[in-house]
Amino acid sequence: MPSISRWLILSLLGLLTLSACLALPPEQDAEAAIEAPAPEPRPVAQALLGSGELATTSCLAKPLLSALGKSRVLVGGKMSDAIASQAPFDVRYMYLAGGLFDSAEACGSCLSCSAQAHSCSNASGGCAWWGCWQWDQQAPGQYLRDFLQAAAARRQIPMITYYELLHASGAVDGTAEVLRVVDISLMRRYFNDWRFVLKQIGSSTALLHLEPDFWAYAQFLALDPRLLPAAVASANPTDCGHLPNTVAGMGRCLISMARKYAPNAKVGLHASAWATKIDAHLNTNPLFDVTIEARKVADFLSLCGAAEGDFVVVEASDRDAQWYEVTTGTRRWWDPSNFNYPSFRQAFTWSKALSERLGKPHLWWQLPVGNMSLTGTWEQWRDNRLDYFFDHPDQVAAAHGFGMVFGAGMEGQTNPSSDGGNFVRRSKAYFSSGGQLACPTGLTEAR
Repeated sequence: MPSISRWLILSLLGLLTLSACLALPPEQDAEAAIEAPAPEPRPVAQALLGSGELATTSCLAKPLLSALGKSRVLVGGKMSDAIASQAPFDVRYMYLAGGLFDSAEACGSCLSCSAQAHSCSNASGGCAWWGCWQWDQQAPGQYLRDFLQAAAARRQIPMITYYELLHASGAVDGTAEVLRVVDISLMRRYFNDWRFVLKQIGSSTALLHLEPDFWAYAQFLALDPRLLPAAVASANPTDCGHLPNTVAGMGRCLISMARKYAPNAKVGLHASAWATKIDAHLNTNPLFDVTIEARKVADFLSLCGAAEGDFVVVEASDRDAQWYEVTTGTRRWWDPSNFNYPSFRQAFTWSKALSERLGKPHLWWQLPVGNMSLTGTWEQWRDNRLDYFFDHPDQVAAAHGFGMVFGAGMEGQTNPSSDGGNFVRRSKAYFSSGGQLACPTGLTEAR
């Protein structure tokens, strides 16, 4: 056996040592990751528009905004009528959630309707189905029709967050709701309800946001949604008889139905930063590549039909950062200086990678409303995201964000009626300044 030079051995050992030093750390929970300062960043918007694999000269938001008659980053929220009238908001959103009717088809009358075995009549106190959240003498769906009319009267785009599966399935929040979509009876009522929603919208312009959290929990169970069973063609042969009975087919069915029954609506799935079981928004390890995680989420959603939609929805947090700190002892703050992790720059890097992988712009949804002047109590929690987003809309645009809408994700969180007027003031100032062009210098219209 020929002898081997000791210098060659040392060289090989050196290469092995170097590769070990450069290797990315193993996947770990973001809460447990080691905090370390980031290198001094370039301006975030400049970095997002810069060179490298994430760079693009296409403005993914332009086609969608043009179809909506807009050219600037949209601003809006989940708010009362009183707040909605105080500024020229672009978007107003609401949830449709709570549960489904008990019958196979959508009810024709709230007087004779029931949901979860409870009468929907006013005399009985109402029921969980959104279609009867109204005077029971009116035809079901008036609750949604009123919302659409109010938005149109203020020239605001109505946004519907359709969040029905969790409550309709009766499952606990998590992967259990994904396992319930094999139930043909449940999914028949689910698709019939979605069709009823779309028929209320009709030819109106609207943004449709499909099932927050669900797709992430599905990704927990399998990396390929085509491997997850769901009653699709078997539950809705009318609209989706050509689609597979899988979670992938389910997403494509929901989008296909929107095209059929609400042709002027724009539709998108929800992308969760924690779908890969590592929360990319809370990562504290500067060596961790959030772009890889974003592409994993994008690839999963693409199989569910996201690339056939118009946009994708992302979120920062469902609750104010101070609420988490006080009630759970966890830190959910993003560093506004972008020197330490978690940071705003990291969040925008993740969202940009997601959009570029899908070829679709994203909408920041349910952004916390808290601000740093609040008292730190019920509906008065502090957070820094609203002010950061209004201070840096160029960063939103540079990452292919076409809008930012604010609202509380849970009772007791800061909301536009309890924040001391900060949301309205910042919104007014944004609109008075002319707003942020969705296609900043360096980006051209996507084709």
